[in-house]
Amino acid sequence: MDPSIQPSRPTNFAIYQKECFQLSQQGLHPPFNTHPDALEEEAKKKLTQGGWLYAACNAGIGWTDRANREAFYRWRIIPRMLVDTTARDTTTELFGHKINAPICFAPIGINKIYHPLGELNASKIAGELNIPYCLSTAGSQPIEEVARVNGKGPRFFQLYCPHDEELEDSLLQRAWDSGFDVCIFTLDTWQLAWRHNDIAESNYAFYRGIGAEIGLSDPVFRKRISEHGLDPEKIEDMPKIGELWIDQVWHGKAWTWEKVPKLVEKWRRISNGRPFLLKGIQHPDDARKAMEMGCDGVVCSNHAGRQVDGAVGSLEMLPEVSQSVGDKGTVLFDSGIRTGADVFKVCAKAVLVGRLYVFGMAIAGESGVRHVMKSLLADFDILMNCAGVNKVSEIDKSHLSIGGL
Repeated sequence: MDPSIQPSRPTNFAIYQKECFQLSQQGLHPPFNTHPDALEEEAKKKLTQGGWLYAACNAGIGWTDRANREAFYRWRIIPRMLVDTTARDTTTELFGHKINAPICFAPIGINKIYHPLGELNASKIAGELNIPYCLSTAGSQPIEEVARVNGKGPRFFQLYCPHDEELEDSLLQRAWDSGFDVCIFTLDTWQLAWRHNDIAESNYAFYRGIGAEIGLSDPVFRKRISEHGLDPEKIEDMPKIGELWIDQVWHGKAWTWEKVPKLVEKWRRISNGRPFLLKGIQHPDDARKAMEMGCDGVVCSNHAGRQVDGAVGSLEMLPEVSQSVGDKGTVLFDSGIRTGADVFKVCAKAVLVGRLYVFGMAIAGESGVRHVMKSLLADFDILMNCAGVNKVSEIDKSHLSIGGL
């Protein structure tokens, strides 16, 4: 490569575009189209009906999912010209980790319904790309195995907090022992929302005995299995074991603000003071209260439209949430990210990407996740070039305009 055109820089995700074009010289082309609509369509062809419904379903009739995308449409990028961006830098720092882009793998449960290796696919690619991987408590691979394939990559643990404190302690300790050094407590899923298509098909993998590996590999939950007279060696017991596990996680019984300082203190004791965040924050008062309770930050999120139908788009609330947090903590963003332009528009410390990598996993497992995420990173890198931005830290509201529908 001519260094006068592509000088050496810390990361160069844009080169993936050239690699894709060069395949034509061998009579080849990339494995699949990563346009979000084409990606979704191809994943639908590959998945079982249950896998597709669970990946695609939103709360109610999907108004919140639509609100997320409409919010991104309203914000428009204002490119700047004649800026020398040939040596631009996509890296940033997040919770003491230098990461290659302000993009993280969002926590998504039961990945085994998308591919037999489930979370191991995504965790491995996150490590390769040096961007954070966030494991859900509802994941379908043991915490320790997810950490092993991730290698030295930064990794965070999303906590669905059980009402069994011994189990809560065990999960947090296992996460810390496995190198998950940021805890993210998700607040918007005490139970699943009403999702018409999933309900019509009785589509919940745990009740079919699929996806309880984090529980099955936990010593405390193994005791609970035994106390209920169940045996994980018996195939016929697995549906009841899956039900027991997920009822501990998505149990329908809400927590209150009283729980937060206790969890903050516990995580800091276990982790020697590492960060603790709340995920699902959309109201500025909730963001302010999170800071008062000692949290290190929040994730502005509506669970990608999967929990409250008719809710406000997350991007609509991000400015107010960020203002409430101020310089007291870190704001991450989740819900509706589909493109490099979306990442650019958010202007938060980092974004969490979910459905894109799940669809890639459904299409082609590990290589599908790799293609999707390298494409997103290239898209973001190239957009910085075309929009006249050299560093992630330079992206701010001066690069954006708010429009109407």
